[in-house]
Amino acid sequence: MSRHSITMALAGNPNAGKTTLFNELTGARQHVGNYPGITVDHKEGYFSHDGQGITITDLPGTYSLSAYSVEEVVSRDFLTNNRPDVVINIVDASNLERNLYLTTQFLEMGVPLVIALNMIDVARDRGIEIQAEKLAELFGVPIIPIIARTGEGTDELIKQAVSVARQKKEWQPTDISYGEDLDTIIIQLEALLSRDGLLTGRYPVRFTAIKYLEHDDQIITLGQNENQTTANEMEKLVTEVSEHLLKTTDVYPEAIIADHRYGFIKSILRQGVVTHKFDTDRLYTSDKIDKVLTNRLFGPLVMLCILFFLYQFTFSWSELPVSMMEGFFGWLGSVVDSALPEGPVKSMVISGVIDGVGGVLGFVPLIMFMFFGIAVLEDSGYLARVAFMMDRIFRIFGLHGSSVMPFIVSGGIAGGCAVPGVMATRTLRSPKERMATLLTVPFMNCGAKVPVLVLLIGAFFKEHKALYMFLFTLLAWLVALVVSKLLRTTVLRGEATPFVMELPPYRLPTLRGLFIHTWERTWQYIKKAGTVILGISILLWALMTYPGLPQSEQEIYNAERAAVSAKFPETVHQELLQAQSADTLLSDAARSLQEELEDVNRKESGSRLRNSFAGKIGTFLEPVSSLAGFDWRTNIALLGGFAAKEVIISTLGTAYSMGEVAIDASDSLGLRLVRDPNWNAVVAVSALIFIMFYAPCFVTVVCIAKEAGSWKWAFFSMAFNTIFAFLGAVTVFQIGNLF
Repeated sequence: MSRHSITMALAGNPNAGKTTLFNELTGARQHVGNYPGITVDHKEGYFSHDGQGITITDLPGTYSLSAYSVEEVVSRDFLTNNRPDVVINIVDASNLERNLYLTTQFLEMGVPLVIALNMIDVARDRGIEIQAEKLAELFGVPIIPIIARTGEGTDELIKQAVSVARQKKEWQPTDISYGEDLDTIIIQLEALLSRDGLLTGRYPVRFTAIKYLEHDDQIITLGQNENQTTANEMEKLVTEVSEHLLKTTDVYPEAIIADHRYGFIKSILRQGVVTHKFDTDRLYTSDKIDKVLTNRLFGPLVMLCILFFLYQFTFSWSELPVSMMEGFFGWLGSVVDSALPEGPVKSMVISGVIDGVGGVLGFVPLIMFMFFGIAVLEDSGYLARVAFMMDRIFRIFGLHGSSVMPFIVSGGIAGGCAVPGVMATRTLRSPKERMATLLTVPFMNCGAKVPVLVLLIGAFFKEHKALYMFLFTLLAWLVALVVSKLLRTTVLRGEATPFVMELPPYRLPTLRGLFIHTWERTWQYIKKAGTVILGISILLWALMTYPGLPQSEQEIYNAERAAVSAKFPETVHQELLQAQSADTLLSDAARSLQEELEDVNRKESGSRLRNSFAGKIGTFLEPVSSLAGFDWRTNIALLGGFAAKEVIISTLGTAYSMGEVAIDASDSLGLRLVRDPNWNAVVAVSALIFIMFYAPCFVTVVCIAKEAGSWKWAFFSMAFNTIFAFLGAVTVFQIGNLF
């Protein structure tokens, strides 16, 4: 790569093929993080073109540059703060007019722009012919037809983008007329901005004036912080013109601005840019498919079948690799057991790290297959149809159709995360619907809960794993909707708002895109296991290890071991020592000695665990938790789940590697639970109910407080969810015991 990289940004509407192009250009040379303070993905990649090094950022999908959503704010801030050398605007050629709305705002900002006319093949299939050269001439920027999915045209696109970037031109805003009333006030606002230099270091003067007229909250706040006097003058002028327009035309300035932008776009497209080869009312391929997949009767049935197939695929294909991973960590534990001397270090490595983190990492193959299946549904455009169909159901429960995506992001099809799900509620305009959605998305089966569900379902319902996973997913949706209805008829009472949503065309996902999406999500899971979960596992191991047994009790166990050893001659002891190093068959006497010593050690380990800080807490809670079938060991794991749900597995792994149950070192955690007398199928279902619905993890709680603007809603979520989950678990356990 060249030493001096060119910086590029990819921007465009959701579903325009932006991320597909990003993956095509960068492949594995990319990394994913988060923008500071928010959970919107920050994707950056690297590649070279004709020896020129290029750093490219994939901005969040957005329809405009107004501060209505976090994605719009992130995209606009990146452009103004980072000033990339060139912006590649990905435009869906089959939906040109709508996509060019964002383009007009890039032109108004004056960013160095190249337009990628993507999905030109879809446009042709629909009978749409676009004169790219004519369009480029009218817009005054290079426009390159491409097919991001196949890579067609991308080489020419990057060539043009590099050419624009190397020119290092000053940002040159394009002026669009907004009619006499607004153009007059825009001139006055520009004069005020220029006079006092308000925000001139961040945005073009005319762009800022227009954003004031659009009542852009972020721009207004920035203006107040920079120069309150000038900002007040600006806001006074905007208020006056808004009131005047409302009286004379019954519309607000932002509506007039949107109308004129679309008028500007239409004036360009009607100059021989777009022609239709046949009747535009004909059904396109996607529309034909939707007649079945979004049908009122067949659509939901197909959706349920697809969801069930996803779980069937995940479990059937991941069974062998998951078994191999469990075997690997069992073997690793045996190696460490024989290599390290007895002591706290050995206990921490085996019980805290291998049994703890290994229990989480053992599910990596299953997580990969699940993420792959979800990526197929997402990249093909089917998830948008799920949101469309669910709107009819959501209205019954007082929610908005836009609530579907936060539910899906949080794990509605399993494998998501509640944090971005909570953040995604920003797209809801109604405060009551937004709050109801925000409080119920943690009920979904996020990626942290999935391994726990898989563990218990795989252990106690092995013959019907996919079916039970499917049923528990439906249960999560049902509970979330019922609780939403409860909230919307009590503390969050209010009218429902209308739902409008764009359905992107169906596309055939690319293997490269699917693998990249799968790896990105799986890597986040692995990193969490290797960092957060590792730290919490070691902390919980310490809580389950110290302060240890009182000296008097320790002496009793030492005496028991001595009494067992005294019953056997020295030759039997020597045979046992030799067998441990040579792995030879034991005589009956040696085997009897080994079993008796292991029995004493298990009792000592169980007493030590019960006497630990964590054991005392678990035991203290047992009189109440036993109503739901949870013993003190399970209580320890569930307490750890308040920090992160994955910790439940690592804590159970640690607790049951330090307990009194007779198990082999290489036994999986699921087998250990099955053999434990405190566990059975009823307890497993009770635990599943509690784990699915009790308090969100700590990070989600913080996010709820931030999004709701008050910690009272965060505490409400913790308390309400936990009480609700416990009552559900008690009901299941008590009724289950009757049968």
